[in-house]
Amino acid sequence: MSVQPHGETERVAAAWPALTAWLTENAPVSHASLLPPATEEEIATADSRLHRRLGYGLPAEPAALWRLCGGVRHQFIEADEEGEVGSGAFLPGGVIFSPAEALGLRLPADGRRDGWGGAQVVPWLTRDEAGPLHGHYAGDDGVGRWNLVDEPVSKPEYPSVTAYLEAVHRTLTEGPADLMGPDVPGVVWGCLIWDDPESPGLDDAFKHWTPVH
Repeated sequence: MSVQPHGETERVAAAWPALTAWLTENAPVSHASLLPPATEEEIATADSRLHRRLGYGLPAEPAALWRLCGGVRHQFIEADEEGEVGSGAFLPGGVIFSPAEALGLRLPADGRRDGWGGAQVVPWLTRDEAGPLHGHYAGDDGVGRWNLVDEPVSKPEYPSVTAYLEAVHRTLTEGPADLMGPDVPGVVWGCLIWDDPESPGLDDAFKHWTPVH
C-alpha cells in the first residue's frame, strides 16, 4: 500500500497542530519534547521492511503523523529529583515511537514466528518505556492495545489515529476529564501528564500536579 498522505490522513494534519498548539500554551516542556518530522527515507524504509518481512505496508495514518513528528525526547526537569515525569509522555497512551522504534518491536527476529499473530498494525504508543511490552497500536482498522505478554492485539478502541488525537484534544479543551478513562490530564513542571487522582501513579511529583479540569 502507499504511505503517501491521502483521505483520512489529511485529518491527522489538522488534529496534530491543534494538539501541539495546546501544548505550546499550557505544557511547553512537553512541546519541547517533540522531535522533528521523520524523513521520507525513514518512512520508506519502514514501509519496505514491513513489506519484505510481513507482506504488508506501513499504515497510512502513523506515516502521516511521523511526517509531522518523528517521536519524542524527554527533557531534563531539574525539579523532578525522582525522575518520575517523562515530558514526552503527554498522550494518555504514553510516548510516541519513532519509525525505527516501532519497527524494531513489530518485526520478528530472523527465524522466529510473528508474536503479533500476523496483525497488520504497528506499535505506536507505550507507557512501558522500560519494556516495552504493552501500549497502543495503529493500523488501517483503527487504534487499539497491544500486549506481548497476554494478548498481542485487542480490538480497536478508536476508529483511527485521528479520532484518538481528536479525543485527546477534546478532553483537554472541553472535557469531561475522564473522557478517555480514569487517567485525567494534568500539568506538572510544564508537562502534560495523565494520572488517576484516586490512585495516582506519580509519587513525589503528584503534589505539584494540577488537573486541567
